[in-house]
Amino acid sequence: MVPDIRSPRDPSRERTVILNQLLLGLVTLFAGVLVLLSDDYEDPVALVIGIGIVFAASACAVVVRWDRLPPNAVALVPIVDVVALTFLQIAHPSGGLGLLWLFPVLWVAVMFSVFLTVAVAGAVIIIYWTLLFLTTEGFEIRGAMLPLTVVGLASFGQFLSRRSLGQRTLLARQSRTLQGAFERARSQEALVSEVLQTVDFGVMRVGHDGRVAVTNPAHTRLYGDQNAPLFRADGVTPLPPDERPLARARRGETFEGVEIWHGGLGSGRRALHVTARRVRADGNSGIVVVSRDVTAERTALRARDDLVASVSHELRTPLTSIMGYLDLALDAPDLPSSARRDLEVAERNTQRLLALVSDILSASADPDADLDARLRLTPIDVAAILRQAVEAAVPRADARHIVIDVEGIEPTTAHADAARVRQVVDNLLSNAIKYAYHEGRIWIGCTNEGDHAIIAVRDDGPGIAPAEQEQLFERFYRADAVRRSSTHGSGLGLAISRDIVRAHGGDIRVQSVPGEGATFVVTLPARGPGVVAPEEPHTRVPEEQR
Repeated sequence: MVPDIRSPRDPSRERTVILNQLLLGLVTLFAGVLVLLSDDYEDPVALVIGIGIVFAASACAVVVRWDRLPPNAVALVPIVDVVALTFLQIAHPSGGLGLLWLFPVLWVAVMFSVFLTVAVAGAVIIIYWTLLFLTTEGFEIRGAMLPLTVVGLASFGQFLSRRSLGQRTLLARQSRTLQGAFERARSQEALVSEVLQTVDFGVMRVGHDGRVAVTNPAHTRLYGDQNAPLFRADGVTPLPPDERPLARARRGETFEGVEIWHGGLGSGRRALHVTARRVRADGNSGIVVVSRDVTAERTALRARDDLVASVSHELRTPLTSIMGYLDLALDAPDLPSSARRDLEVAERNTQRLLALVSDILSASADPDADLDARLRLTPIDVAAILRQAVEAAVPRADARHIVIDVEGIEPTTAHADAARVRQVVDNLLSNAIKYAYHEGRIWIGCTNEGDHAIIAVRDDGPGIAPAEQEQLFERFYRADAVRRSSTHGSGLGLAISRDIVRAHGGDIRVQSVPGEGATFVVTLPARGPGVVAPEEPHTRVPEEQR
C-alpha cells in the first residue's frame, strides 16, 4: 500500500502522488479504449471530458512540486478524479465504469483523515445513486453493491492507515531510542579511547580467537621492539616464548602481578609489572593485559637494599669487636659492681644492635635469590625446637614477669629446615614478649593436622587493628601505636619469617581482635614429597592457642 503523505516532512509525498495518479490514468485510458471500441456509450462528450480531466490531473501530478505545498493540497487530486469518473459514468452508465471510483476513495482513506474519507465516500455514493435514479426504474441490486463496496473499502483503508501510522510511530520511537543509545555508546567509546590514549600504562585486549583487538600508545611505547628479549624478575633468566604475557593471554590464561624485564643489559631495559584478567563484552570473552613500568621503583628498592646492606656490613665488624671487649671486661674478677652494671647495660644494647644489624642483612639479601635452594629440608622434631626457643626466651620473659605456657606443645614432626624454623619461632616469641602486657601470659603450642604441622604463638597484649594486619608482614612496617611507644624493633622479623615459611611451602597468618591479644599461626609441610601420611587421628591445636 502507498505510504502516508500526511506529514509535511514526508520526502516521498511527490512520488506517491505520481504513482497513484498514473495508475488511475492507465486504468482509465484502458477503460476508455474499451468503451470506444464497443461503440456502446450514450454521451461521447461526457466520455471525452472525463478522460481529459483524468489526463489533466495526471499531468498536474507529474508537474507540480507537491513537497512544497501543504499536505492537504494533495487531496485535490483524488477529488478531481471523482469528478472525472462521474463524467465517465454519465457517458456509459451500464459499463461499470463507476468501479473506478474505488481508486480515489481508497487513496483518500489511506492517506487522509476520517472526515475527508467520509466526505469523499459519501459524495461518491450520492452521485452514484443520483445517476442510477435518473437512468433506471425501480430497485436494482447494483444500487446497493457499489455503495457497500465503497464503504467497506474506505473502512479498510482507514484501518490500514491507522495501523500503518501506529507502526510508524512505534518505529520512530524505537529509532529515537536506538539513536540515543548509539550516541551514548559513541560518547562512551570516545571517552574510553581518550582515557586509553592518555594513561601511562599499557593496555592490550586479546580476543577469544587469540587476535590482538586493542592496544594503546603506552603499550607500544613500553614494549617498543617486539623482538627484544624478555627476562624473569631476576633480570637475567630468559623468559621462554610460551611464558611471555602475550602467549599466555592467547592461551586464555589469567595472571596477577607478573614481573618481567624487557630488553637486554645496557639497552635501556624496563621492569614491567603485568596483569591479565578475563573480560566479557557483547557475549565474547577476551583477555585484557595491563602493563605498568616499575623500573624506577625497582631501581630505588635495589639502591636502598644495597645501601642498607653496605652500612650493615660496616657496622657488624665493630659491633663484634665491642662485644668481645665487653665480655673480657665483664670477666674481670675485681670489677666494681657499679661498673659491672654499666657494662651489662652496654652489652645488652650491643646485642640488640647486633641483632638488628643481622635482621637488616637478612632482609636486604637479594630478593630474587632462590631461598628454596638454601633450605636444608629434613624430618624435624618441632616440639623440641619450640622447647629450646622457649628456654632461650625465658630470661627476657622473666624480666617483664611474663609467663610462657607450654602445655600446648605436642609431639609434632615437619619436613623443614630446623635452623630456619627456629628463627621463625624466635621471632614470634620475641614479638609476643615485646607486646604482651607486663605480668601477662604467652601461649605456645604445636601439633600435626593432616599433612601439615601447625605452630601457634599467642599473647594477651593490646592486639592489632584490622587495617594494620594487612601490612604487618611488609618489610620495615611498624604500626603507629608501636612507633609512638618505647618498644624497639626494626619491622623486619615478621617479613623474614613469612619469607622463610613460604619458602617451605607453608604460610603464616595472624588472628587478632583489638584489646584481646594476637595469635600467629604457622603452617609447615608435615612430610616430604611422596611420603604417605599414616592413617591415624591427629590432635588439633587447642582453641585458646589459635
